[in-house]
Parts: sequence; C-alpha cells; structure tokens
Amino acid sequence: MTPLAVKYDVFQAIADPTRRHVLQLLATSDKPISLISENFSISRTAVVKHLNILEQAELVSAQKKGREKVYTLHAEKLKEIEDWLQYFDLFWDNKLAQLQNIFEEN
Repeated sequence: MTPLAVKYDVFQAIADPTRRHVLQLLATSDKPISLISENFSISRTAVVKHLNILEQAELVSAQKKGREKVYTLHAEKLKEIEDWLQYFDLFWDNKLAQLQNIFEEN
C-alpha cells in the first residue's frame, strides 16, 4: 500500500449497496470476478473497484487461480458492526419498555 492509499474500515466498506450485495454473493461460496460481475449492471472495472475497497477493509481476500482472481468472504470482520449495533439494542429495549409502561397505565 502506498503512503497516499486510502485504508477503508468495515463501516465505510459496507456503506455502499453494491458492496453489500457483493458480500451477500460471497456468503454462499467463493466466487471469481466473472461470476460476481454478472450480477451487476455496472462494468467489471467498477466491480473490481468495489472489491478492492472490500479487500482494504479485510472483508474479502483474493487468490489468483489460473487467469482469474477468486474472492473469499471474511465474515468475522463484520463482528465489529454487530458489536456496535448491540449498543443500540439497549436503547430500543428501553424505548419499548417505556412504551409498554404507557400502554399498561392506560
């Protein structure tokens, strides 16, 4: 990585719907770029750019097989998002408890 290269984190990587779709595609099995690309109406080059961002966030890795790269999902990196979201579970639990109290009082 060059000094000027951007390092994406997990949150930045999943911010884009195309990248989230790529992650869903890779959840079932490793896939070559050709198979991934055929699921999108954007160019293969654009898909590769999305894959590069996912690689920088360590959500996927690529391995050269023959003439093509095959991508693998690293779902364990999504744990960071789950952990962050769990904080807000407490918020919603409290709000729901307050709402239940309002209904029970009436």
